[in-house]
Amino acid sequence: MASRFTMLALITMLTVTMLAVAGCSSEHGGTAASRMTGWQLKLGGGTVLSYAELERGGAPAAIGVAWSSSALDGLPSDSDEHRCFGRTKNGAIDAGTKCQHTHEFVIPLPDGVAGRTDIPFKWVLLNWNPVGHIPPGVYDVPHFDVHFEMGPIADAFAIESGPCGPELVRCDQFETARKPLPPNYMPPDYVDVEAVVPVMGNHLIDATGPEFQKEPFTRSWIYGVYDGKVIFYEAMVTRAYLLSKPNGCLPIKAPKAVGESGYYPTEYCVRHNAKTGEYSVSMEKFSRREASAPESVSSKG
Repeated sequence: MASRFTMLALITMLTVTMLAVAGCSSEHGGTAASRMTGWQLKLGGGTVLSYAELERGGAPAAIGVAWSSSALDGLPSDSDEHRCFGRTKNGAIDAGTKCQHTHEFVIPLPDGVAGRTDIPFKWVLLNWNPVGHIPPGVYDVPHFDVHFEMGPIADAFAIESGPCGPELVRCDQFETARKPLPPNYMPPDYVDVEAVVPVMGNHLIDATGPEFQKEPFTRSWIYGVYDGKVIFYEAMVTRAYLLSKPNGCLPIKAPKAVGESGYYPTEYCVRHNAKTGEYSVSMEKFSRREASAPESVSSKG
């Protein structure tokens, strides 16, 4: 039987084809680019939405997620109980021990971006993690995972819970998710730590990140992979860091080559807009890249 979140994904795909998204002009990050908004959802005491900003020639200037000024207040502190494996003896899900403490939201990007063949990003999977997640002592603080997804929603929701790996995923999918990337598609300093998660896939971690050098985790950049392909870009950011009202960007460590031609970001930004109170996480400074053939894994080194 399909889970309620799989059904939600299918409904989302059907509905998004009928939704006309209106564009509007908005100041963001000091740019005058025209902002298009995607879906907006209720979150905490406010809302969260997806957006994109385009340059005059049509190239993306920013693709991101924005929280309203009150969205970081009143956030849920439990699990939404949809990502669980195993049940108690009476057949009920044990939310305390067998459910990941996350709240998950599907947020389609604006049609003017998601429908383009030269922009690989199509939708956002947003996770609010009220107690963080593994590894302990690193990411176990309240934070958001912002996944900028490149594949169909149905493909992501086909990655199911199971008994394998630290994040409890189906065993055959755990192995598929850990299939190595071609060496020229592998970003520098990133490693596989077996962080295969249902609905997401495998997460490659920057081993040189400050959170692994005994510094507190505030924000980090992740690459998502499955079956030897990059399937999402991800920014992780703590609630505390957002509330500090930041306004800055960091470079993204890009691989030598990509498997699909299009516009790719070279930095990601975390901002607070003092005028509106809005918080945002975005990919910016896009560069047009042409697809390159994958190198053989055996050719590495």
